[in-house]
Amino acid sequence: MNKGKIDKEAKKFKKIEEKALKKSKGFWGEFKAFATKGNVIDMAVGVVIASAFTAIVNSLVKDIITPLISLLTGKIDFTNLFVALDGNKYTTLVEAEEKGGSVIKYGNFITAIINFLLIALCLFIFLKIVFGVINRKKKEVEETKVAKICPYCKSEINIEATRCAHCTSILEEETK
Repeated sequence: MNKGKIDKEAKKFKKIEEKALKKSKGFWGEFKAFATKGNVIDMAVGVVIASAFTAIVNSLVKDIITPLISLLTGKIDFTNLFVALDGNKYTTLVEAEEKGGSVIKYGNFITAIINFLLIALCLFIFLKIVFGVINRKKKEVEETKVAKICPYCKSEINIEATRCAHCTSILEEETK
């Protein structure tokens, strides 16, 4: 190969390399902008709070509500309910698993359903309380209005005004 052809190929390769570098900087720049946006950070905080809330609700269900249900149902332990598929008789689920028996753990499924229903109930009650407080505060803000609209010029004026400061109309007591 002659030197001119090699230089031409080197320049072509250099252009391709510069183009790829420019695209990669653009990609990483876009990713950095995306990752530092407020929405992504808000979402990350939400995920962390949700996982902490999940731990609290799981503890409530497992450590408080499930024992109460167990007490009411005669201390039934659903997790030890199973069917052996290999035809052998096992006294406990642990024994069946230790001996390598195939089992359907329908008790675990029942427990998962109960946990789901209890978690959903706790979440419903929590949201009802939170949104009840928010709605109550919203109503309080609406009730403590400090301004009213003039029926003539539609300007905002003090709630206690008897005359509009903008158009000087005399306001009736009914105007709010």
